[in-house]
Amino acid sequence: MAGVKEPYRVGRDLIHIDGSEPKQASSGKGQRKLKTLLLFPPEWVPTAPYLALPSLTAVLRQAGHAVVQKDVNIEMYDLFFSDAFLIWVKARMAMQWRALEEKERSGWLTEPEAEQKACLAAKLTVDLFDLIGQAESAKRTVRGEGFYDADTLGKALDTFREVMQYISAAYYPASIVFYPMESNLGYRPGVSREVFACLDDERVNVYRDVCRQLVLPTVGKEAPDVVGVSIGTQMQLLAGLTFCKMIKEAFPQVHVTVGGNVITRLQEELPNHEQFFTSVFDSAIMYEGEHALLWLLEALNGERELSAVPNLMYRDGAGIHVSREIYTEKTASLPLPDFEGLPLDSYFVPVRILPYLATRGCYWGRCTFCDHGQGYFDQYRGLPAQEVVRQVKALKEKYHATHFLFADESYPPALFKKVSQLLVEQQVGIKWTTLIRFEETLQEQDMKLAAQAGCCTLYYGMESANERVLGLMDKHVKKPVIERNLKEAAQAGIWNHVMAFYGFPGETREEAEETRQFIVENQPFIHSVELFYFVAYRHTPMVRNPEQFGITIHKQAEYDLPLDYYYTLNEPTSLTCLDAMQLCEEFYHNDFEPWAVRVNAREHVFLYISKYGTNQLPQIYAKRRAGEAVSATAGVSGLVTWPVARGDAETGKEGESTMTRVVSHSVA
Repeated sequence: MAGVKEPYRVGRDLIHIDGSEPKQASSGKGQRKLKTLLLFPPEWVPTAPYLALPSLTAVLRQAGHAVVQKDVNIEMYDLFFSDAFLIWVKARMAMQWRALEEKERSGWLTEPEAEQKACLAAKLTVDLFDLIGQAESAKRTVRGEGFYDADTLGKALDTFREVMQYISAAYYPASIVFYPMESNLGYRPGVSREVFACLDDERVNVYRDVCRQLVLPTVGKEAPDVVGVSIGTQMQLLAGLTFCKMIKEAFPQVHVTVGGNVITRLQEELPNHEQFFTSVFDSAIMYEGEHALLWLLEALNGERELSAVPNLMYRDGAGIHVSREIYTEKTASLPLPDFEGLPLDSYFVPVRILPYLATRGCYWGRCTFCDHGQGYFDQYRGLPAQEVVRQVKALKEKYHATHFLFADESYPPALFKKVSQLLVEQQVGIKWTTLIRFEETLQEQDMKLAAQAGCCTLYYGMESANERVLGLMDKHVKKPVIERNLKEAAQAGIWNHVMAFYGFPGETREEAEETRQFIVENQPFIHSVELFYFVAYRHTPMVRNPEQFGITIHKQAEYDLPLDYYYTLNEPTSLTCLDAMQLCEEFYHNDFEPWAVRVNAREHVFLYISKYGTNQLPQIYAKRRAGEAVSATAGVSGLVTWPVARGDAETGKEGESTMTRVVSHSVA
């Protein structure tokens, strides 16, 4: 096979590890070009486009295929906060109320139905037209100059929460909430039996109505040959699969394919459930999807065999097949992401923000608790700094955007320094944010240069402040380095967001306390913080080798679509799961106040720093300590933050990493 390096076996045949094109490629000359509709389902944050669709679109359009890309997530929130939908919701609630009243008169009302009736009674008394007016005003606020007044923005966000509570009553007992990533339909996405039941549940599955109002009309109008649905997070699984099933039912002639990081993570389980391939979708793409999707179109067009398409899972008369070949993208050869067709001015921000990815995978790639790279088969790859800056400049000019989310797994220090230098030298004039590791090689002058280059916020996965625990995690970061990086970035005017967790197997209570104490003592240099408890994600080195970490993994037959596992300690000398959860709650109850911001989305904080040119933003905190001078280190909010996309969360490989979990805490 021309261009393929030494064969590498993982239970399949030849694996493409250098981005070379697989066998049976065709020129495509004289062939009919197919039309593809790409969908990004809820729930994700409504502040910027997600990078998967524009990256897929760029490759397909470059090959001459027609593409329509549709961000159903932002369209859904726009719909929810509209008069037409809210009037429709009230009519739905009224119908439910009448049915429950009839049951009550007949003496057949159950206790859960009585609770639903009480919920409806409370919402049916709401002045709907006043609520509609507030919702429309809130949308204008987040998209206009009123956004930069923290009090006005806070009221708008409260309105969104109130509207979502109103909508939830119509889908009782589902909880459909704002902020995103926290909704709960009452079905467990890790249990296939419940997933299949949810897809047809008209009572709680709000995404069925979203599909009827936003998706099916588009499929009918555009008449695509193929519909692709990118499912990047577990929260998107129920919505994405709902769309797939309803499209297949309404348009059986359309080929429906799914992709995304969650699909890759579930590649071993999906073939065990033929129902997915008979009633939900026709094929699934694993790992990076740009060229895999292109070659799928060619196969559907008769230009190659389906069996010759890498990264593909599909069903035919002989059963379900999984491609023997895995293809990894050659990043330097990929076209610029194509955002044409996305509603760039409809996101809940006053300026355009674009995601951009310079690397794939993690340059460190050793953390034993992390499975963010599961969506990539191959090792870390990145673009040279000159090409990164060239592409950013091209995106800025083409889409009139000056704000960028550098969505890399963890920005490599050398690239961080060089990109900052080039952005300054070439006077590119952008604002940006990214995730980064604590590194000895990052010095004071690097942070100053990054700030000069437009870096506003940095997100760090500290995980722990105890060096022994960091060694167990294979992070190998020294506490003085963490403290120095934070201090120098803060002094340069960069907002520092720190993420940590309790309960790594082997961590003692004293070591967990060291993390808490470090965060508290370094509060002047930590502007926002998220503290979680350890979760054993299924594709991590820890779960693959549990005995090395002193844990036992417990797999439950019921959870046949698992993304993480329950575990217990073999030797009860360290924190248990319950201990870690309790310590986490104690932190938020006793210590969190200085970090609670009422402007919660990372993009919202990013824009405030960009607007005011400083990380000293007392106005976005809930309150400050009594007697303390007004500073950026005072205050707190009801939500920690919107989810921080680590790693390939916004990559164009048709995939996305597991999101950093959003944890809700009251300020009271």
